[in-house]
Amino acid sequence: MRKFLIVMLTCLSVAACDQADKPKKADAAATAAAEMAASPAGHYVLDKAHASLVFRVSHLGFSHYTAGFTSYDATLEFDPKDLAKTQFDGTVDVRSLTLNNPPAGFLDDLLGKAWFEADKFPTITFHQTGIEVTGLNTANITGDFTLHGVTKPLTLAVTFNGGWVGNQYDPHARAGFSAHGTLKRSDFGMAYGIPEPGTNMGVGDEVSIALEAEFTGPPLNPAP
Repeated sequence: MRKFLIVMLTCLSVAACDQADKPKKADAAATAAAEMAASPAGHYVLDKAHASLVFRVSHLGFSHYTAGFTSYDATLEFDPKDLAKTQFDGTVDVRSLTLNNPPAGFLDDLLGKAWFEADKFPTITFHQTGIEVTGLNTANITGDFTLHGVTKPLTLAVTFNGGWVGNQYDPHARAGFSAHGTLKRSDFGMAYGIPEPGTNMGVGDEVSIALEAEFTGPPLNPAP
């Protein structure tokens, strides 16, 4: 009986915390939406000092191996009053692949013929083709994604985190985004090491992608 009460109290506490977090999340979304509406339309460029691009893939079912790229660029044509006019384009240098404590020769293997074939396919690109608003400060962006010489549609779930029109310390507009998506690497001709059906012995087919990005835009007018 005592264990039952403890479990019930724990569940109630978790539920109460979830309910308490909902207004905070709603307030944060509303604040971000207001900042987005106030942002000036125009051309935005990636602030590479405040950006990251990582991916995760199952390793033997034991962990989600995480790696990333360090050389990439992106541009954004942003019109918060008419999001249909928004255009996002990104390019990644495959040879900037970065691994955590890789065994000797492992990076070369990944950049070689069995995986990325970086000499033959040195870039990964994304070109936006559509946008669907899903919330106050969220949207799904669909685009042509090219990896390993193959182009297929990819959808990214994007959250506008906040921004400003500029100030005396940074006279340019700024906008910050988080984005997530998933793909099957086999769709792009990278099927090496995928486990046999019913097993985890290998490297998973599904790859999750996470992007964090800040963009700088038009200068404050009049400039301080």
